[in-house]
Amino acid sequence: KKNEFHAVIKHLHMKGLTPKEIKADLDNVYSISAPAFATVYNWVNEFKRVSTCNAPRSGRPIETTMPEIIDKVHDIVLTDRRVKVRELIEATGISHGTVISILHEQLGMKKLSARWVPRLLTVDHKRDRVMVPKQCLEMFQ
Repeated sequence: KKNEFHAVIKHLHMKGLTPKEIKADLDNVYSISAPAFATVYNWVNEFKRVSTCNAPRSGRPIETTMPEIIDKVHDIVLTDRRVKVRELIEATGISHGTVISILHEQLGMKKLSARWVPRLLTVDHKRDRVMVPKQCLEMFQ
């Protein structure tokens, strides 16, 4: 919807309408969903300075879940299982969410008693882990 408003405002601006007149036209057509006057005013000023197209960018963003980064996080965790997420962020230069994603999704690890450990137990294993001691207690009593 934003691009649609951009195009309409640009068109009306090119026709010579003022921001106030553009806002009135938008209100007539779009009513509640029309952008605020401040938005129209800012976009008109932006159109005076630059084009409606986005400026060219330097290229594709850096991919933070590359194998090298994942291997680096894995090596750090294997070296010190008590490593903090903050320390991983500082060591790799990636965001908190990405570090967590790598640890949980890529490496299959979870934090357990202040240590990063692989998630090896399935739901069945966890249930059995609880049931076996209960059975032993029943046999003992």
